[in-house]
Amino acid sequence: MVQKTVETYVQCPRFEKTFGILGRKWNGLIIDVLLTEGPLRFRDLANKVDKCSDRVLVERLKELEEEGLLERVIYEDSCRPVYSLTERGEDLHCVMSELHDWAKKWYTLDDCK
Repeated sequence: MVQKTVETYVQCPRFEKTFGILGRKWNGLIIDVLLTEGPLRFRDLANKVDKCSDRVLVERLKELEEEGLLERVIYEDSCRPVYSLTERGEDLHCVMSELHDWAKKWYTLDDCK
């Protein structure tokens, strides 16, 4: 008699962690803005991700900084921080580019209203 084995799908923990970070509301948009615009002050970033409240934006920026995806730098001539992507964050460029291509293929602007 032949026994059939059922393979159990196991999610890769690294993929799960990555998806948890990028799938969190606003994180992908924050990363995309910084990839496109480069380093930004908080107010400029908030204006680009305009539907996100300041409180939530602060939380997301702290999370992304803790994950090593962005850094908060305060220059000597200013007390206001500038947010920029780290090498790890910049490395998401190809991922975000593929997501843009996928979105253009499958959604119209009318779908986004």
